[in-house]
Amino acid sequence: MSEEIRVLLVDDQELVRSGLRRILRRKDGFDVVAECADGDEVPAAVTAHSPDVVVMDLRMKRVSGMEATRRLMGTESDHHRVPPVLVLTTFRDEELLSEALRAGAAGFVLKESS
Repeated sequence: MSEEIRVLLVDDQELVRSGLRRILRRKDGFDVVAECADGDEVPAAVTAHSPDVVVMDLRMKRVSGMEATRRLMGTESDHHRVPPVLVLTTFRDEELLSEALRAGAAGFVLKESS
């Protein structure tokens, strides 16, 4: 069996995080190692759990996913690997999604995707 993909979920809605946990199952090769309810929690969670990927909502109450992605990318160094960020959003706004990619996101998925 191949190694599981370690995932950090970041979304301010518990219902969304719960649904994602159910989709990203161990038997399918995923391990949800941690969850954050806001972007300001991301750096500590990445340090503590070393995820392979961060699945992050763009709109949150305190620190947006956009800003959290910028901050996270700013911490990368020779000694500190930053996992790729996959933006999860309900907004099909090309400008917003382009900005997320410029902030350092590796890609995006719309919440309405199957």
